[in-house]
Amino acid sequence: MVSKTDDIPASVPNCNVNTVDVVGETPDRKESSKSPHKDPCGHSVDTVVMNGGGAHNPSEEESKQDGAGDTDGGEDSNEQEVIVIQDTGFTVKIQAPGTEPFDLQVSPQEMVQEIHQVLMDREDTCHRTCFSLQLDSNVLDNFAELKSIEGLQEGSLLKVVEEPYTVREARIHVRHIRDLLKGLDPSDAYNGVDCNSLSFLSVFTDGDLGDSGKRKKKGSQLEQIDCTPPEHILPGSKERPLLPLQPQNKDWKVIMTPMQCLKVLTMSGWNPPPGNRKMHGDLMYLYMVTVEERHISITASTRGFYLNQSTTYTFNPKPANPSFLSHSLVELLSQISPAFKKNFTALQKKRVQRHPFERIATPFQVYSWTAPQVDHTMDCVRAEDAYTSRLGYEEHIPGQTRDWNEELQTTRELARKNLPDRLLRERAIFKVHSDFAAAATRGSMAVIDGNVMAINPGEETRMQMFIWNNIFFSLGFDVRDHYRELGGDAAAHAAPTNDLNGVRAYGAVDVEGLYTLGTVVVDYRGYRVTAQSIIPGILEREQEQSVIYGSIDFGKTVVSHGKYLELLERTSRPLKVQRHNVLNEKDESMELCSSVECKGIIGNDGRHYILDLLRTFPPDLNFLPVEGEELSPESVREGFPRQHRHRLACLRQELIEAFVEHRYLLFMKMAALQLMQQKANKESKLATLTENSSPGAAVPALPSTETPDASAESSETSTETLTDANSDAVQTETTSTSDAPQPAATEATTTEAAPKTEPMTETDSSATTTTNASQATPIEDNVVPTVTTNGSLVPFATAIQNGECESPLEDPKSREVVLNACKAVGSISNTSFDIRFNPDIFSPGVRFPEDSADDIQKQKQLLKDAGAFMVSCQIPSLVKDCLDHSALPMDGATLTEALHQRGINVRYLGNVLAFVDQTPAKAQLEHFYRIGISELITRCAKHIFKTYLQGVELSALSAAVSHFLNCFLSSFDAVAHLPADELVSRRKNRKRRNRVPGGGDNTAWASLTPSELWKNIVSEAQSYYHFTLHCENADQVVEKYGLQKITLLREISIKAGIQILIKEYNFDSRHKPAFTEEDILNIFPVVKHVNPKASDAFHFFQSGQAKVQQGYLKEGCELINEALNLFNNVYGAMHVEICACLRLLARLNYIMGDHHEALSNQQKAVLMSERVLGVEHPNTIQEYMHLALYCFANGQLSTALKLLYRARYLMLMVCGEDHPEMALLDSNIGLVLHGVMEYDLSLRFLENALAINTKYHGPRSLKVALSHHLVARVYESKAEFRSALQQEKEGYTIYKNQVGEAHEKTKESSEYLKYLTQQAVALQRTMNEIYKNGSNASIMPLKFTAPSMASVLEQLNIINGIIFIPLSQKDLENLKAEVQRRQQLQESGKSVEDLTVDGPLELEDKIPMDVNVD
Repeated sequence: MVSKTDDIPASVPNCNVNTVDVVGETPDRKESSKSPHKDPCGHSVDTVVMNGGGAHNPSEEESKQDGAGDTDGGEDSNEQEVIVIQDTGFTVKIQAPGTEPFDLQVSPQEMVQEIHQVLMDREDTCHRTCFSLQLDSNVLDNFAELKSIEGLQEGSLLKVVEEPYTVREARIHVRHIRDLLKGLDPSDAYNGVDCNSLSFLSVFTDGDLGDSGKRKKKGSQLEQIDCTPPEHILPGSKERPLLPLQPQNKDWKVIMTPMQCLKVLTMSGWNPPPGNRKMHGDLMYLYMVTVEERHISITASTRGFYLNQSTTYTFNPKPANPSFLSHSLVELLSQISPAFKKNFTALQKKRVQRHPFERIATPFQVYSWTAPQVDHTMDCVRAEDAYTSRLGYEEHIPGQTRDWNEELQTTRELARKNLPDRLLRERAIFKVHSDFAAAATRGSMAVIDGNVMAINPGEETRMQMFIWNNIFFSLGFDVRDHYRELGGDAAAHAAPTNDLNGVRAYGAVDVEGLYTLGTVVVDYRGYRVTAQSIIPGILEREQEQSVIYGSIDFGKTVVSHGKYLELLERTSRPLKVQRHNVLNEKDESMELCSSVECKGIIGNDGRHYILDLLRTFPPDLNFLPVEGEELSPESVREGFPRQHRHRLACLRQELIEAFVEHRYLLFMKMAALQLMQQKANKESKLATLTENSSPGAAVPALPSTETPDASAESSETSTETLTDANSDAVQTETTSTSDAPQPAATEATTTEAAPKTEPMTETDSSATTTTNASQATPIEDNVVPTVTTNGSLVPFATAIQNGECESPLEDPKSREVVLNACKAVGSISNTSFDIRFNPDIFSPGVRFPEDSADDIQKQKQLLKDAGAFMVSCQIPSLVKDCLDHSALPMDGATLTEALHQRGINVRYLGNVLAFVDQTPAKAQLEHFYRIGISELITRCAKHIFKTYLQGVELSALSAAVSHFLNCFLSSFDAVAHLPADELVSRRKNRKRRNRVPGGGDNTAWASLTPSELWKNIVSEAQSYYHFTLHCENADQVVEKYGLQKITLLREISIKAGIQILIKEYNFDSRHKPAFTEEDILNIFPVVKHVNPKASDAFHFFQSGQAKVQQGYLKEGCELINEALNLFNNVYGAMHVEICACLRLLARLNYIMGDHHEALSNQQKAVLMSERVLGVEHPNTIQEYMHLALYCFANGQLSTALKLLYRARYLMLMVCGEDHPEMALLDSNIGLVLHGVMEYDLSLRFLENALAINTKYHGPRSLKVALSHHLVARVYESKAEFRSALQQEKEGYTIYKNQVGEAHEKTKESSEYLKYLTQQAVALQRTMNEIYKNGSNASIMPLKFTAPSMASVLEQLNIINGIIFIPLSQKDLENLKAEVQRRQQLQESGKSVEDLTVDGPLELEDKIPMDVNVD
């Protein structure tokens, strides 16, 4: 998924000013993009200030808009910015000791350090770490940019010069050598350390795709391909094995045996060197065992490494004879051990051959829920890391531990004036965030494992707080009854995630001068830990003294502060927070611009921090029963309000955006309707007076203060802009359009407000940018579209009257219209559309002054309306999207994402399922219902598991987890095996005092039985989700709802952070439990954190998508390439958004005919998706499908099949066979098999696809017709003409009924039917001839045709949504014009259905069109 609306950046550099530039605002990938709004001078206004989430701050906004205001200036500077990044690289020569000089391509922006990194990765120089680079004998500064170095130019020779070691450098060297030796070892990925993660693509593609393609071309005889899939992948197979999830990689097998370079490499027990040896330059001692079983002791000295004469028990630091002093450990070992030399070289060759994306660290740790049994090896670096607080390269930073708060805040303060500045800033923010998330995760685990001393050790364990590595940790329990009125522990558990959402929202608005804390929420072993950066000075003061804004006791005492009000006022529009007054304990009125819990503290560093943002968004009244308040009928009908666990249930930001959007459209309709009525009255009067009045004068427009900000200042600016720079534009505009014939409603000729005024951009963007595709309720025809200079249509609201009429504000009628519309939609201003929420409504303990009673009433109504909107609009729209397959969740994570995108909280899952249950088309939503039920069950199980785990002591953890899984999934009536105590203690009765939170000798977990667990799950589903499950055990669930146990196992493991041994589990045995304690390998943390965004890159990406959707493929491709550069600049090489970028690029390459490039980009996308999202994430499955298509197009048939089989296996595992996406996958497999003449196999897959399509798209769908046709083609190839005819007739009937006889599809089908009939008749004749004349019959040769690859590829393209339309150049022009026309009409809300392309299309050359760009 790309990302949500709140990440739309401030300004989009316009790369190609000559084409109609599109600022694509496609927050959701399904949505078509809107065309640009140009200001009257014909330049596009490249500022999109979201009504709700402009990811930038107001002060920046003004400067941006002025930039666009002085027309050309803004344009050019932006072009400049883009060029800076594409600065040309140059080549330098590198000379390292003992190697030939080689060329290296560098860019002027790089630092010298980056060349160091390259050398440490290259096969021939990888063993050097301690060196400097010298140019003409001058040492280069590591942190200098290359462009700042004098005399460095094309062809310069840089020498690698060995430097003396220090203890730090020696440690780095040993660590680096260890990393090289572990280069192919997957154990770090299984153990979830150092941001390693798994990838299996190379197992299926046999190395790099590009080369293998060339190799296999020689003998491309089809017979060589073995196409038979494993039994479990065939349609209808019921077995779901787990082992194929992680196929064995050839390289990994190798590591375990012959590729071993050393048996042991560890620190010696003789460390640290005694004083007299220090003075000889000894830094530290190492102990090693070579493969040849030779035990050696090595000294690391300032000059390098050498053998000494120490043994295990005697210390003799003198050099051995011969000593081989080497600057690099690798050189030394290569001289001592022949096996090391041979294997190390082979290992590095293999390491360098791997795709870089298999080796690069991911920005955030990804954990695998399955792993094989990996041998535990001796590893000095790992051992050392476990007991130091080393994080990343901590000890290399002066001052040892990092001051996280200072780093997080300083990066925010970096300049953001132009593109290079912003990129630098975003890169710094992203890097610090990912480091902080890693540190916080590690600290949280240490806290729960009992390895960190509390700062209040005297209190009971659940109340303890911790500080480790400059991060503050607190547990998610209700300490000191802080949350008593809000739901106790349940509220304390929900508060951290709400707070994190608040931090995310304020971070996205990014107001200069307002700071939030680094926040990470970690769930581990049943505990929730909140990790936060520390405000300087907060630990020395009492909280009461520090808080100068907000309340520390939920509103009983409240303070306010001018500076905070000013800063928060800037966030109030994008976050829709209303400024309001509350009473404090002395009944004085205090003004706030946030919820009362939001506290303002000025740190010792003078920065203004806000924390406790758990009520940033307004409460969800559907889950907050309030005495004496009646909800709206829509909510009441659905059984609301409902009691929830806690009183912190609040609406999601996405819902508020969608709600405001919805209200805005309502507002527009009402205003436009009333204006049209007035206009009609006025015109009838005018007609009686005179016939020749100028058309522009008589139409009252909406007032220019029609803006979310009703301040006088904005109306001044708008009048100003009209009078000055734009006055001539206005004049010419009026004349030019008045003669053009126009629809009656658009007589008013208007220009948009010049970009200087916020009003226009604000309201307008909220009309054109929708939070998600489903939400964009089309503006009906009664909204008056008005024409701007470049002929695009803008909604009436943004129009400013500029005929000869008097100033619109003075026109009392139009003011009245706006007033009425404002009242009707609940706007807080009477002169403009502006909806904001007061987050303190219904907060217990908050009191409001008397004089705001009306306002409070309005706010209450608004909240009730928002709740009703959730139930009556958002949930139905989600279900509708699933019905028309624009939303296709495959597992719990993608379902949650689909809910969240529409602003639906997961607590509504029961309602969503109930809604599906009542839908007439329930059969077509079976997949959705099943995923929903499985999500509901696993979430309930997770809630129970959380409290279950809190009572388990560490030594019984694996036994307890396996027992829980047995109760949850196994058919065996599980009896817990209490682990036999491995250690027999002499003094049995000694009480062990456990420091782990909530620990203690607790075996209560062992008494859980399956029936009890399922009873709890059913009651949890009822109480939390208000959904009734009918089941008493796992087998009933599987039977009743059609779930798979393996899918439930995957879901619960991912949610609870369990890692299990990868082997085949027998869930259905009644004689023994499915899991034993040996099967539980690990428990991982589940981490929630903020994802900082690359705003400029994201904007380029959207503009590129928009271009592509308009059919400008080349320009789109350029923009997306640019976006890719910027993404790489900010995120580094690995990130989800880069993955989306690569996928789209590959698709464009493919459409534009560059199959090889498509393959290379898609391969990267697959690798990245595996590494960043997980090997069996639904996105990864889709990436595999795309890659298979491009492989097929490149003639790599066997690889294409392997990839499709892999995708099918993963999909069976994740959601089972019965899913609409499976039809697409099976059609792909069937077509490829048809192409390699495996007809019987092909039929099995195609017939399965036909059945699934019929079920989910309805028997009359065109997809089903296509499926019939594909099946018919296979029957034809098998010469079973009768069956082929029968299938094709079905397809023909569908085409005839759906698109009519004249349509080309119907004609094609009818032609094919004729052809099949002829073939059938010919075959029958031949058979008759044989019967009649016996062996001497004269047999006509029959045509049995193997399908051509081209025809198979054509069908593959069609089913994957890529259609090549034959077009001539003239048609191309028509088409582009048509696309633009449709877009404009879509904006004004006309439906596209009633438009037709003029004239017949001539068939000259083929031009590809992409049907569904994701």
